[in-house]
Amino acid sequence: MAGSTYGNLFKITTWGESHGKALGVVVDGCPAGISLCKSDIQSFLDRRKPGQSSFSTQRSEDDQVEILSGVFEGKTTGTPISLIVYNKDHHSADYSQIADCYRPGHADYTFDKKYGFRDYRGGGRSSGRETIGRVAAGAIAVKILSMLDVKILTYSREIGGIKINYDNFDRTEINQNPLYMPDKSAALEVETLLKEKMSEMDSVGGVIECKISGMPAGVGEPVFDKLDADLAKALMSIGAVKGVEIGDGFAVAASFGSANNDEFQMQQGNLVKTSNHAGGILGGISDGSEIILRAAVKPTPSIARIQHTVNRKGENIDIRIKGRHDPIIVPRAVVVVESMAAITLVNQLFAAMTSNMERIIDFWKSEK
Repeated sequence: MAGSTYGNLFKITTWGESHGKALGVVVDGCPAGISLCKSDIQSFLDRRKPGQSSFSTQRSEDDQVEILSGVFEGKTTGTPISLIVYNKDHHSADYSQIADCYRPGHADYTFDKKYGFRDYRGGGRSSGRETIGRVAAGAIAVKILSMLDVKILTYSREIGGIKINYDNFDRTEINQNPLYMPDKSAALEVETLLKEKMSEMDSVGGVIECKISGMPAGVGEPVFDKLDADLAKALMSIGAVKGVEIGDGFAVAASFGSANNDEFQMQQGNLVKTSNHAGGILGGISDGSEIILRAAVKPTPSIARIQHTVNRKGENIDIRIKGRHDPIIVPRAVVVVESMAAITLVNQLFAAMTSNMERIIDFWKSEK
C-alpha cells in the first residue's frame, strides 16, 4: 500500500491496523542529540487514547508506547526512531456482521473497488487508530519546535454548531473538560447536546482550531510545496477531516481586497502586520505572524441506528452497527491535528535551512 509516508527531510511512515497485533511509526530525519524518553511521547498518546470520558469509545486501550530504535541513553541518535503500540482490547467479532456489506460513511466500498479485498475489522488501515503513529511522531516534532521557541495551541472551536465565545477564552480550560474546549460555558452546552444525540443513537461533528506562534518568517516554498498547501494536505490526510481553513478561510469569499489585505507597519524597528486575515502565510511562505488553521471534522460514521446500505452481492439491506464507537471524534482528534501540523512545520523548517546561500556559508564556515 502506497501513501503511508509523509514528509521529506523529517519523514514519518505509519503502519498497522486497528485490530492487528500493533500499530506504530518510523520517524526518519530526526537530528541527533535531542533528549527523548517514553513519557515525552506517552503524554501525547494519552490525549488521544480511548475511554477517557462518556463521549469517547469505551474500547479499553492503554496505548503504551515502546521505543524500539533511534534513542540511546536518553538521546536521539540521528538514526530512524521506531515506535510501537500494541493492541490489546480488540473485539474483532463485533465486525463480523459487516464483513460483506458497505457501512455508510466508511471506506468499505472504496477499499473493495481499489484492492478487491479489505480488512473489515474496525476499518483496518482506514481506522482512526492509525493516527497513533502520527501522534507518536508528532510528540517528537513538537519537542523540536519547542527548542526553536515555536509553540502550538490546539483546541475544539466548535462542536455540533455550538461555537466557543472568544470573550470567554481560557486556555487552562482546554485540558479541564473532556471536549478540549477553551470556553467552559460552551463545553457544558455541548455536553447537553451530546447526551441528547447519544440517546438518539446519532453522532456529532465539529471544528478544531490550531494556532502556531513563534514561527519565523521565510519558511515555505512559493509553488507546489507551499507551507499552507502542505499544512492543508497534512490535515486533510486525517480520515475524519473534510475541510481545512487557513486564516479567514472561506470567509474571504465574501470579503473585499481593502478589508482582506493585511497592511504592514514598522513598530519599534520591527515589521509587523496590523491584521492577520492571511493566517500567517503569504505566497506559501510564513510571514512571522501567528499561523491559524482550522479543520472541519465529520460526525462519527459508526452509529447504532438502522441505516440503509448494500452488500457485496449488490443487495439492498439494513444494518445496525455494533461495537464501541466515539459519538464524537473531535476531542480525540485535537492532538492529531496538532501532531500533523507540527510534523509539517519541522519538515519545512529543515528545508528552509538550505534556501539561502548565506545560511549555508554561515553554517559551514562556523564549523571551521
